[in-house]
Amino acid sequence: MIDQAQLTSEEIKSIQATFINKVYVWMGLALTITGIVAMRVADSGVFMGMFIGTSSAMPFYILLFIELALVWWMSSRIDSMSSGFATALFVLYSALNGVTLSVLFYVYTSASIASTFFITAGTFGATSAFGYFTKKDLSSIGGFLYMALIGLIIASVVNWFLASPMLYWIISYAGVAIFIGLTAYDTQKIKKMSLQLDANSEAGKKGAVMGALALYLDFINMFIFLLRIFGSRR
Repeated sequence: MIDQAQLTSEEIKSIQATFINKVYVWMGLALTITGIVAMRVADSGVFMGMFIGTSSAMPFYILLFIELALVWWMSSRIDSMSSGFATALFVLYSALNGVTLSVLFYVYTSASIASTFFITAGTFGATSAFGYFTKKDLSSIGGFLYMALIGLIIASVVNWFLASPMLYWIISYAGVAIFIGLTAYDTQKIKKMSLQLDANSEAGKKGAVMGALALYLDFINMFIFLLRIFGSRR
């Protein structure tokens, strides 16, 4: 842990900026991998045959399960992993997520996906900047946001059976709001974490990867919910 009492305010700012930049680099790399894989898989008609049609949807759900298992494993076992192994798992997760997200190219037009990506990037950037620079402590809203996220997941499962258009739009707008809040909250949490870890140590490297994973998930989910609102279906 860094002894803040021996640091000047400028040194503290430098440490925080260096750490958050590492987090953004890993996050950007993961998003790049996801995007490239998604486009390549979408262009592969043969491979996409695995995901089209109700009789062949099982591989898609198996991949979703593997992705959830990877995130859970990383989060619960990060202390016992090496930083290299944690990084490899993060890269693997981003690639697998690209495979599952490739189905979006069959639901929405490429133009709307591109425009929504830029909308998401702008929203995410502004929200993350707010979380980084605000003097307000956002830790109090973290618990509320995670409870709201659980409610959102339950509502999504329920609407899978109800197929209610009104509930669909409520879930979509609520999803955007929740992940905007989580982006600000996670960014501030990462900023605080930067002063608790040596960025060049094993713990610091793993902390940067886990921080990148949190912001990556915020970005991807914000993008999906915004696409539900702004995307043009084929």
